[in-house]
Amino acid sequence: MNKTVLALLLLSVLSLALSAQTISNVRAVLEPSCGYYIITYDLSGKSGEEYLISLTPYSGSREIAKPAYANGQGIAAPVAVGKDLQLFWHPVLEGVGSGNWQFRLSAKLSNMVFVEGGTFQMGSNDGDSDEKPVHQVTMSSFHIGKYEVTQKEWREVMGTYPSYFKGDNLPVEQISWFQAVEYCNKLSIKKGLTPCYSGSGNSITCNWHANGYRLPTEAEWEYAARGSNKSKGYKYSGSNDVGSVAWYDSNSGSKTQAVGTKQANEIGIHDMSGNVWEWCWDWYDDYASASQNNPRGATNGSSTVLRGGSWGSNVVNCRVSNRYGLNPGLSNYGIGFRVSRAIF
Repeated sequence: MNKTVLALLLLSVLSLALSAQTISNVRAVLEPSCGYYIITYDLSGKSGEEYLISLTPYSGSREIAKPAYANGQGIAAPVAVGKDLQLFWHPVLEGVGSGNWQFRLSAKLSNMVFVEGGTFQMGSNDGDSDEKPVHQVTMSSFHIGKYEVTQKEWREVMGTYPSYFKGDNLPVEQISWFQAVEYCNKLSIKKGLTPCYSGSGNSITCNWHANGYRLPTEAEWEYAARGSNKSKGYKYSGSNDVGSVAWYDSNSGSKTQAVGTKQANEIGIHDMSGNVWEWCWDWYDDYASASQNNPRGATNGSSTVLRGGSWGSNVVNCRVSNRYGLNPGLSNYGIGFRVSRAIF
């Protein structure tokens, strides 16, 4: 590219500083042979936090608020802090022509938490019989929701109001396993990702190579609830004091509470003990005793797994190892879910 043109492009880019200089050192280059811009930027923030990036191209008074042909690190999936991250935007495909485009970038904290892979002991010798035998499980890294899916998030995707307790920031409840699966697919499509689920009824299958949203496996759920490789071995998700991390029968006032209002666990996830029970992918079955890698449960069954306890649960049901099986077509005002995503 002509050095003068490159210099003008670099000068035309606006670096927007958010929350203590979250985004900096923004540079843009127009790739002349294919006609797209490469926008490179640095992202700073707390270690372990992940962000979603918004890109706004503009030229004079013209602005593209939601470009359809923008992609790259932080657009479709959360991105961790780092240097020399890249975005791509194609003005011709956008239908606006090449021109002399400038860019605004903004970042917001993602509601997904990165869970680094590792090995843990799944189950408990101190709980119910279905928590035994304790067995070794090795997990790959994945993303999981920082919060349970809220009523606002549900409404934005599904357009319905299923919950008994009403409030935008309350967890959605009265959701069956089938409805949770449907939400995951619709959210994936809305975000331009490949849906994970296909089929219907008890013949629903999961494409584990898809980049869309899905329910966590039971092993993913327990590993995340325990704090992954930062676990301190707590009985509940984030503490041995149930009241500091969970809304349960003794402190909830017999109703759900706004997500994220209790202390997070070791890796920043809220409400994995209490508030609402959470659906997992797996069919409910006995544990195997052998060591496993990324287990995904039985291939069929009559009940699917619920984890974490709810606002109406006692302390036993709020333990990270506690498990329960329920017909996937049933729902009540103590059952919700959170989403997860694979990492590629």
